[in-house]
Amino acid sequence: MSPDLQQQVLESLRGVSFPGMSRDIVSFGFVDTIDVDQGRVRVRLKIQTQNRQAVEEVRDRAEAAIRGVPGVTEAEVVAEMVTPPTPEQSAARAIARDPRLIPDVKRVIAVASGKGGVGKSTVAANLAVALSQLGHSTGLLDADIYGPSVPMMMGLAGQRPQVADGGNRLRPFSKFDVMIMSLGFILDEDTPVIWRGPMVTKAIEQLLGDVEWGSLDYLVVDLPPGTGDAQLTLTQKVPLSGAVIVTTPQDVALIDARKGLAMFEKVNVPVLGIVENMSSFVCPRCGEVTDIFKKGGGERTAKELGCEFLGSIPLDPSIVVCGDEGRPITAAEPEGAHGEAFRSLGRAVVRAVADERPTLTIQ
Repeated sequence: MSPDLQQQVLESLRGVSFPGMSRDIVSFGFVDTIDVDQGRVRVRLKIQTQNRQAVEEVRDRAEAAIRGVPGVTEAEVVAEMVTPPTPEQSAARAIARDPRLIPDVKRVIAVASGKGGVGKSTVAANLAVALSQLGHSTGLLDADIYGPSVPMMMGLAGQRPQVADGGNRLRPFSKFDVMIMSLGFILDEDTPVIWRGPMVTKAIEQLLGDVEWGSLDYLVVDLPPGTGDAQLTLTQKVPLSGAVIVTTPQDVALIDARKGLAMFEKVNVPVLGIVENMSSFVCPRCGEVTDIFKKGGGERTAKELGCEFLGSIPLDPSIVVCGDEGRPITAAEPEGAHGEAFRSLGRAVVRAVADERPTLTIQ
C-alpha cells in the first residue's frame, strides 16, 4: 500500500460534493475505506440518504476523480446507501454528543430560506413573539452568523449580554416575553464576519450550549439563507422538531425554496411547511389588493412538494417600520391584522409539531 497515493486519493474525493450541496463526501464522513494495491484503488462509500440517484451520481463522480490522480491505473468505487437515522435517533445522538446543549428546550424550530431578501428574520422574530402570545415559553436564537438582524428587530441593538452566575455562560435578553440571543450582541455592529466553516460551527455550538436558555417550550432559530455550515451544524447538534421555509411568490425565490426543502430532507429533518411572505399589498386608502410579486406561488409549491402551506403574510410598510424601530409588528400591533396573521402562523406551527412529524417528498 502506498500511503502517499492513498492520501492523494482521499484529497481527490474532497472535490466530490454531495448533489445539491456544497459540502464534500469526505467531510460528510461518507468515505468508509480506501484500499490501494500499487496503482489499483478500491474505495467503499457509505452514504446516508434515501436518494439512490444521488448515490449513483456520487459513485460515478468519485471514480472519475480517482482516475485523475497520477499513478492510479484502476479505480473502483462501491457505494452503499445507508438509511438515515430517524429524527428520534438523531435527537438521541445529538444529546449524547453534547449534553450541555439546550437540555431544557422541548422543541426547536428552524426558520430558513433558500435565498436572502425574503423576510426570513422578520418571520422568525414575529413567530417567536406570536408563540409567546399564545402562551408558550419561547426563545429566539439569531443564528444568521453573517448578517444578524434580530438585535435591531427586537429593540436591543448595541446591547451586550451579561454573564450568568458561575461565569462561563451568557444570560439571554428577555423582551416581549421572548428569550433572545444573537452573535450581534457580541460583535461590534460594523464588524464583518469573515469566517470559514469550523468557526461558524463553533459559534453555533456556543450560542446553543453557552447560553442559559432555561426551560422553553419552543426555541425559534433564525438561520442564514442558503444551505451551508450553520444549517448543517444545527441539524447535527440538536434534535430539530421541524423547519419552516420562508419564500416570496416570485419564481426565483420559489426555486431556492425548493433547494432549502431538499436540504432538510437529506438530513432527515421534518419540514413543517412553507410561509409565503410579502404576499399581497392592500392599499390603506382604497382597500385595493395588488399582487406585487405574483400570487399563490408559495401555496402552489407546497402542494407540489407534498408539505403544508402554513399561511401568507401580506406586504405592508408597517411591518418594516416596526422592525426597524425594534418592535415586531406582532408586539407593536397585537390586535391588528398582521399580528393575527403571525399568530395564525404560530398556531399552524404548533399543530404541525404536534402531528406525527410530516415527511417531505421531493418530486
